[in-house]
Amino acid sequence: MAYLPQMEQIESDVMARVLEEMHNYDAGRYTESDVMAALRKPSCSIENLKALLSSAATPYLEAMAKRAHDETQKHFGNTVYLFTPLYIANYCENHCVYCGFNATNKIRRLRLNKEQMEREMQIIAESGIEEVLLLTGESPTASDVAYIGEACQLARRYFRMVGLEIYPVNTEEYRYLRECGADYVTVFQETYDSDLYETLHLRGPKRVWPYRFEAQERALMGGMRGVGFSALFGLGDFRRDALATALHAYFLQQKYPHGEVSLSCPRIRPTATDQHFASQNVSEKDLCQIICAYRIFMPYAGITVSTRESATFRRGIVKIAATKLSAGVSTGIGDHEEKYTDAVIEDANAVGDAQFEISDSRSLQEVYDDLSVDGLQPVLNDYLYV
Repeated sequence: MAYLPQMEQIESDVMARVLEEMHNYDAGRYTESDVMAALRKPSCSIENLKALLSSAATPYLEAMAKRAHDETQKHFGNTVYLFTPLYIANYCENHCVYCGFNATNKIRRLRLNKEQMEREMQIIAESGIEEVLLLTGESPTASDVAYIGEACQLARRYFRMVGLEIYPVNTEEYRYLRECGADYVTVFQETYDSDLYETLHLRGPKRVWPYRFEAQERALMGGMRGVGFSALFGLGDFRRDALATALHAYFLQQKYPHGEVSLSCPRIRPTATDQHFASQNVSEKDLCQIICAYRIFMPYAGITVSTRESATFRRGIVKIAATKLSAGVSTGIGDHEEKYTDAVIEDANAVGDAQFEISDSRSLQEVYDDLSVDGLQPVLNDYLYV
């Protein structure tokens, strides 16, 4: 868990504040009256958030959803933002027991070259998508910062917004990626329980929990316009992980008020390998409670729900609290031509294996049409560069 020599250490009190609140959180001590009091308040305090994430709030989910809907309408109206992820490499140096990219898994590994990346981007852009999220496995060796920077420069030719979900890097490396065209960075902390984290990440640089925790702050220090936060629900106690995720975002937003803050809400999914991980049960009802609590606590934050969730759940939650959806998704490497067109890729070596199985396989057009039918306004881009 000690920092490696190449890892930058920053002076920040955010981690200590988050961990203090999380370790002192006893979800069982909150009552229905605490929940009702939280819902009556015009603004939500940390103590109110703890009540809304507790089991005592479960019977009040409908009231939470109404309050969350009102906050969403107030700050976002009926708009729902659409993007797609593009995995450009699946090499990884970590042994994470729940992940399909795990370095010990026998999967087809692939790193797209410049021509392959550009072809994937062209195909995605032709679908109408204007925001892309670039992802790699966590291998600084196979997918170094220069390679990711080249991908950002290419992506800027085809998309208005470019996000990154890569291994954590130092402040100056984030600054370089920003100069290459990246707008925001998302990092999954996976779980905020550092003891559990160590048992889930057996080998590789990802084992250094505090370096990962400080990634979003380094990204903001490096000039990134926005940062995203997430735990992977099902690894640990989801109530504590949800609390820590929200406070991580909240404290950094206080410290860097110019930065855009967003929250993702993924549940663990089966991988494409025969790997089996005994995850903790987090139901759709639990996930809805988390998302509603997030919206009530941080009314201005973007909230993303990915294709890990079903089309039915996603169609429902955007009417309440979520503001961003992925669409036309593949978690494999180099397969968008096959996914978006009638082309058949005969060379198996031209495609890398996926990280996990998706649940909602709708195309961009299908997601767009469903949102419109449901009375919502799909938004492909809301930024103009001059």
